[in-house]
Amino acid sequence: MSRIGKLPITIPAGVTVTYSDNKVTVKGKKGELTQAIDPSIQVKISDNEIVFEIDEKADVDTKQKQAFHGLYRSLVNNMVVGVSEGYKKSMELVGVGYRVSNQGNLVEFSLGYTHSIFFQLPKEITVETKSERNQNPLITLESCDKQLLGQVCAKIRSFRKPEPYKGKGILFVGEQIRRKSGKSAGAK
Repeated sequence: MSRIGKLPITIPAGVTVTYSDNKVTVKGKKGELTQAIDPSIQVKISDNEIVFEIDEKADVDTKQKQAFHGLYRSLVNNMVVGVSEGYKKSMELVGVGYRVSNQGNLVEFSLGYTHSIFFQLPKEITVETKSERNQNPLITLESCDKQLLGQVCAKIRSFRKPEPYKGKGILFVGEQIRRKSGKSAGAK
């Protein structure tokens, strides 16, 4: 039995959770999210708590049921936290001449290529860009959907991955890049 799957999820005030047709829908002040649940997992909602249980009658491998147990509990917990508090990620552009600006959900990156990169964000994500003198440009993304936010951050990071020699690229705020000494360090 999954240790994570056994833990109940408490529903905060202002959040409504419904379960029907193997789908969990969570509504809150930040938005609405839906997640399909495998039939081998039973969802019980009562007293501001959500409990996940394994259906022993389902003809799915026991290990698979246990994996689903923890997986769906984590996914629904992320949904509850997302619609009540939301998720936020900040990224910085490290490099000479790197810039970022946005108009609504259309973000323009200047990353040292011959052309600018335009990236249209999904409507569920709000973006804020900040460029101050003598500081790296920042891009802050907010959303109620943790999975979508992580996917968009990975896509933005792929435009210019951090490199280990000079430390240039797009990286998360506070992230430490393992640095390598160049070829001149070993030539003795």
